[in-house]
Formats: sequence, structure tokens, C-alpha cells
Amino acid sequence: MKKKKSVRKDEDYEIFKVKKKGREKTVKIHSTSEKKPVTKKQIKEENKILRNVFITIAILFVIFLLSYLYLSSRKHIEYNGVDFDIVKEGNIMFYKTSFPVMYQGKEAVYNVYIRNNPEELDKIPFNGEIVLSENMVINMSGSDFVCDGDGVIAIANLVKPLEVFGMKIIKDLNASCDPEGRYTFMQIQPGDKTSIDKVGPRCYNLNINNCEILEVTERFLIEAFVKINQ
Repeated sequence: MKKKKSVRKDEDYEIFKVKKKGREKTVKIHSTSEKKPVTKKQIKEENKILRNVFITIAILFVIFLLSYLYLSSRKHIEYNGVDFDIVKEGNIMFYKTSFPVMYQGKEAVYNVYIRNNPEELDKIPFNGEIVLSENMVINMSGSDFVCDGDGVIAIANLVKPLEVFGMKIIKDLNASCDPEGRYTFMQIQPGDKTSIDKVGPRCYNLNINNCEILEVTERFLIEAFVKINQ
């Protein structure tokens, strides 16, 4: 004969204060509730829910840890042998690289800061190999490269590092590409697509679309860094 499961009864009391004809009376209501014993099926379901909660917490922790490690690794970028540190100044992100240089007869470290991620700059087409020389002519076609101040920043950021590396920068509107490659010639000009084309032994057209003068000059710079670092 199957044994009947016992049912536990819990007694509860609710107390109310009732006013009747100006007099306050306390009423006590008695009630009972049945509590059935927990079954194995219920225990199994609760354990399953608890297990799923722990699994979810573990997954979230792993995602957080991987995200933290990824962001930590992104503080440094390596581009063709040149190391860049990601530096944040206010709301602006910079990519810093350093080179040993001679300054006043002594070896020093020169830091260069660019505004764009070298990995993103690499997407700008560079058709040809970079070849530098002691003298470099930089000319601009037109005067449409103000670009909310980016034009001035781009030229200054382009010229300064090249001068530190020992190049003499010249502006000569009468100069053009030297077929003998006696100097490096750069022509900054409007274009249908932002890109760099090598058009002579040491001649380059920097084509600018949509005011991307900062991007195209930094694209040239990172290739110069790679060349100097070799």
C-alpha cells in the first residue's frame, strides 16, 4: 500500500482594529495554510535554475575579462616594425612613436604624435615605394585645404619630423618632379580619392578628397617612419 505523503499545516493570525459605535475593538482572525513537502522534481528544477544563474555570471565575467585585456592591449599598436603608444589628451586620442636623434651633438629621443590610427591610415592607397633625400620640396595646388584648421596642423606635423630627421624642407612653386631624383618632391593637390601616388624617382602626389589632408600627410609620415626605422 502506497504511503500517503504528510501535509504540514501552518497557522497564521491576522489582527485588525475595528471601530464600531465609537469604540475600538481588536479582531483576531485565525487561518491555516497547507504546505506540501518539496518534491525531488522541484529540487531538480531549482538546481537547474541556480546552475543557469552561475553559468550566466561566469560568462559575463569572462566577457568582462576579455574586454579588459583587449582594451589593455590596444594601448600599443605596432605598424610594420614601428611601435605606437595610444595617448589620450582630454577628448583627443594621439598615437605616439619615438626615435633616437642627434640634438646639439647629443643623442636624444624625439617623440612624434599623430592624430589617426596607423592601422586605419594603412587603408589609404600608397602606390609606390617611399624614397627620401636630404632636400624636399613641398608644394600645394590651390588654397582649399584650410579644412577647419586641419591644413595648418597637417603641414606643420609633416614638416617638423622630417626636419628633425635631417631633411631640408623647401617651398618652391617653380619646382616640379625631378626626373633624376636629386630631391624629393611632394605635390599636395585635390583628388577624386584620397591617395598617394609615386610619379617619379622621388616624386609624390598627395591626392586629397573630402578635406582628408591630415590623413594623407600622416599616411606619408608613417611610411617615412618605417623607412627610417629600417
